[in-house]
Amino acid sequence: MTIANTPSTAIYYGYWLIVAAFIAQFVAAGVQNYVIGPFMIPMTESLGWTRTEFTLPRSLGQIIMAMTGFLIGGYVDRFGARRFMLAGTLILGAALFAIAYVTKLWHWVLLNGIVLTFGAALVGNLVVNVTLAKWFVNFRGRAIAFAAMGVSFAGILLTPLATWLIDDFGWRTTWKILALITIMLIGPVAMMMRRTPEDYDLLPDGHSAADVASGKNAKALSDFDNSMTRRQAMSSYSFYFLVLAFGLFGITIQVMLLQTVPLMTDAGYTRSTAAWMITITSIPALLSKPIWGWLIDGLDARPLASISAVLTGVSLFIIVFAVQGQSLAWIYFGFVVLGFGWGGMIPLQEVIWASFFGRRYLGSVRSAALPFSILLTAGAPLATSYYFDIMGNYDGAILMVGSANLLSGVMLALLRKPVL
Repeated sequence: MTIANTPSTAIYYGYWLIVAAFIAQFVAAGVQNYVIGPFMIPMTESLGWTRTEFTLPRSLGQIIMAMTGFLIGGYVDRFGARRFMLAGTLILGAALFAIAYVTKLWHWVLLNGIVLTFGAALVGNLVVNVTLAKWFVNFRGRAIAFAAMGVSFAGILLTPLATWLIDDFGWRTTWKILALITIMLIGPVAMMMRRTPEDYDLLPDGHSAADVASGKNAKALSDFDNSMTRRQAMSSYSFYFLVLAFGLFGITIQVMLLQTVPLMTDAGYTRSTAAWMITITSIPALLSKPIWGWLIDGLDARPLASISAVLTGVSLFIIVFAVQGQSLAWIYFGFVVLGFGWGGMIPLQEVIWASFFGRRYLGSVRSAALPFSILLTAGAPLATSYYFDIMGNYDGAILMVGSANLLSGVMLALLRKPVL
């Protein structure tokens, strides 16, 4: 199949892939993570579940996400993302629609924890970011950062939208609406996906033959030639150091997207105010991503990742103590700081993985890390809800998550690139 543009045309096809990845991550992250908080209290009250029971699918989902990524990573390298995204669109849409009819806990665990997560894994972060890392090298940070803005945009739009829909039309109808949105948005962008620029006689970053002659493509050639296989990557200590550091970093998003709305409503704030906190976080996360991307392409990503992790950890301490003190201004400030920390998380992680291990086998390498990540992330949402059911608040659990982020910041500062 040919692509409409050639190396001599003005618009490099990789830019269209950024748009496609933005939309894919907007939907995948939105329906999997950003809308879940507003559903917690209405569904637990309607169906008689505890918050720990409601949270079960998110912990199970981390395992399903890791298993799915591990299985498809190498195939994404070989075949590209399109076929996986088309299948994921149908699975994800069907799961969302079916959730509207749940009546028992096992329905919820099966549909949200397994089927929905499997569909989201086929259309989301791994497949689109591995694709972008193959199409961009010199501008990889900016490309992935712009695409990752879709994740933050989900918090700005989908969290308050879901809250409004639930309050006005009920939680069952809202799941059906989300299913329709998913199919309408993901289907078309899945058709846009392409494996590598070389398949279409293009070069990474849109470089021309003249660019190659002048040496502008040297970084891309080195990146490809020095790529590590899955076996080589897993033989380096840097692989496991990265898994642990970003695992400690990543648990924050799972916990806070699930627990922010109940955390705030338990403290006496309205559901609309609670949902607004996700939006407050998502705005700086969205706006800071291009800045993070620009910094990544010009500076060493490792200290930047350390700063991002520390900002995230500090923000959780601010949020907990501000909620305890009923200081709305400090709560706003804490969520703004959280947004700046989150803004760097995805582009920094993806760029560091790609720059450490190269783009040729990146899908295989990234997917190999996922089973290790679940050891850190799968239990965090469940443990946080269990902590609430025992203690009656989230304070200690969230402070522990913040401490994990601070530890991650130290580890990322000490990170060293592997040698092939």
